[in-house]
Amino acid sequence: MDKQQQEIVYWSVYLYNETQFYLLATARGLCYMGSPNSSFEEARLWAEKKLHYHQLKQDDKQFAFYKAQLTDYFNGKSTQLRFPTELIGTTFQLQVWRALEQIPYGETRSYSDIAQIIKRPQAVRAVGRAIGANPLLVVVPCHRVMGKRGHLTGFRAGLPFKRYLLLHEQTEIETSF
Repeated sequence: MDKQQQEIVYWSVYLYNETQFYLLATARGLCYMGSPNSSFEEARLWAEKKLHYHQLKQDDKQFAFYKAQLTDYFNGKSTQLRFPTELIGTTFQLQVWRALEQIPYGETRSYSDIAQIIKRPQAVRAVGRAIGANPLLVVVPCHRVMGKRGHLTGFRAGLPFKRYLLLHEQTEIETSF
């Protein structure tokens, strides 16, 4: 595919309380939110792996709407993020991520619960791998999934950030990370 046929994937940096997140979006919506303070390389590699024919282009104006909603969420002014997204993954991953989107703000579920929701009760480990591959931290609330007996388990952005998100959603007060 030549350069004229490549899809443009826009990127920007979202800064909140001195913590930065790289954001990527296609014309259809936000498709990636990086880990806190990760490098641009993490975002670039994700795009290279998932969006084979693309051209990255910085466009901060394109992200104003996303950034405003993320700021409202982190400031406790909003419990929902309402903007277009484009989830890019396998059919199974998409099933899992759609189930995650159904977990209400301030509540948690277990990996087993998610496996039951998608009617694949024996696929708990596969559910865990799909959750770990979630490209939209915070937006697709994988932080709301806990291990058996309610303990914190792995999280692409690290357990301190997961703990922050869970505390933030339980208390609905401004906290810092």
